[in-house]
Amino acid sequence: MRAVLQRVRQGSVTVDGKIVAEIGLGLVILLGIAPQDTDENAEQLADKIAHLRIFEDADEKMNLSLLDVKGSAIVVSQFTLFADTNKGRRPSFNYAAKPDLAEPLVETFAQMLRERGVPTQTGIFGAHMDVALVNDGPVTIIMDF
Repeated sequence: MRAVLQRVRQGSVTVDGKIVAEIGLGLVILLGIAPQDTDENAEQLADKIAHLRIFEDADEKMNLSLLDVKGSAIVVSQFTLFADTNKGRRPSFNYAAKPDLAEPLVETFAQMLRERGVPTQTGIFGAHMDVALVNDGPVTIIMDF
């Protein structure tokens, strides 16, 4: 499982001109699923992200978690996070999970964030999505699980 976390002041996902997800303060999470990923990986990642201290406290130190700031999350499935660009000029996506494995794991991950108290929305799996955000900081963290 690979996640790119972007700390945002606001974020949204639009599909076919319709906003399908929208948040204020929180995280936009681009999530890639590998063929070997499991529910256990999703649970560990959700727990880590919910408690990761990447929001600033009154002293402008990154000491607060998504839960502490009562932030929200948008989870966007992104198989391109597993692009292999070592050969040729077109990326290979052989290291990304097939949709029948990836789609339920993306939803499981989002549900696990919700269960930890993070209001979480998702994009639409497999759709062409326009992701808009105002990156706060900027703070962008890459996580592999």
